[in-house]
Amino acid sequence: MTFTRRNFLKSTAVAGVAGSVGFPHIWIKDSGAAWAANGEIKVGVLFSLTGTTAVVEKSMHNATMMAIDEINAGGGINGMKLTAIVEDPASDPATFADKANKLVLNDKCVSVFGSYTSASRKAVLPVFEKRKNLYWYPTLYEGRECSKNVMYTGAVPNQQQKEFIPWLVKTFGKKFYLIGSNYIYPKEENNVCKILLKELGGEVVGEEYVPLGHSEFGSVLNKFRETKPDVIFSTVVGDSVIALHKQYKAAGFSPDKMPMASLTTSEVEIAAMGGEYAAGHFTSAPYFMGHQSKENEVFVENYRKRFGKDSVTHFVSEAAYFQMHLFRKAVEKIGKGDVTPIAVRDATAGLEIMAPQGKVKVDGDNLHCYLWPKIGQAQADGQFKVIQQSSDWVKPEPYWAYPGQSCTKDGLKGA
Repeated sequence: MTFTRRNFLKSTAVAGVAGSVGFPHIWIKDSGAAWAANGEIKVGVLFSLTGTTAVVEKSMHNATMMAIDEINAGGGINGMKLTAIVEDPASDPATFADKANKLVLNDKCVSVFGSYTSASRKAVLPVFEKRKNLYWYPTLYEGRECSKNVMYTGAVPNQQQKEFIPWLVKTFGKKFYLIGSNYIYPKEENNVCKILLKELGGEVVGEEYVPLGHSEFGSVLNKFRETKPDVIFSTVVGDSVIALHKQYKAAGFSPDKMPMASLTTSEVEIAAMGGEYAAGHFTSAPYFMGHQSKENEVFVENYRKRFGKDSVTHFVSEAAYFQMHLFRKAVEKIGKGDVTPIAVRDATAGLEIMAPQGKVKVDGDNLHCYLWPKIGQAQADGQFKVIQQSSDWVKPEPYWAYPGQSCTKDGLKGA
């Protein structure tokens, strides 16, 4: 089934009704007291611990919980401890919506931290916009969204593709084959890729989408062989990444002649497949585990102490980690005021924090983050060698590929 915004809004509308049954008094005067009372602040943690995207989302859950424990070990926030309400949406968008309703309506969480796929973000979006709550989304995504109820801490296309596509064309050639998982994120990112290729005189020799969890790429590999692209541009996610890489290598293809260039393949997928299957391929992201900084050294060391010496960090777990500390700073800024979702959002706008990737900042207009784009080449040891990186943080522009549109404090402007 093709995942579209319309389909998800329909499914979440049903889930929203079901989730709200039994809560006739959803919001009452001074209900904010439920969000920060009895010495605790309740937050929701909504990452898939089972299902096809659990290979990535477990690490996002882990990084979030580690940050919560760090905050509590440091005395909490303004003398209050964070209490995490954990739910497993099992890689299913409709379940995401149902669990989001529970966390917002029943558990009275002041913010919810979650989602990997855009499908799941789109599924929960109506919940947070209707209930005036706040969702923290740590994943790179396609842009073209302007919500005042989401904090976006992952990269948008101008922070991943703007330099990546020209570099790939210059280095390998102009013929691209686009392969992605079948939902909104890969299709929108591929639209951006096609816009850039057109400007560069490039050519799309094939475009195909496979279901989430897809594991048989024989027919796709035959098309690679027939079309002979210079670059395979991959927006495949979850377990499918592992299957694609293993079958690519088994088919005798070489990254020296036809590399896969991805926005979604990270250290965690490589750890699951084995470094030899990813070696030589490329990823564009704001963070790689091997980044040299004091903050990253501490992040990696603490993560491995907690989750095992062979555990890896990557660009979405890093954002899942630093966004919790942004939340901490926002609540500290509120001080003795009412800790409500909207107060947290307003306090977060413009905040800066030293993240493992470098100093990041929340854009006060569009609620996305200034980040540090990098291009990395996967190595046999499972790490990335940084080939190119920005000299400064890059402003987030969620509508960058669509002239005349922009996300402002007053909402979406333009056609």
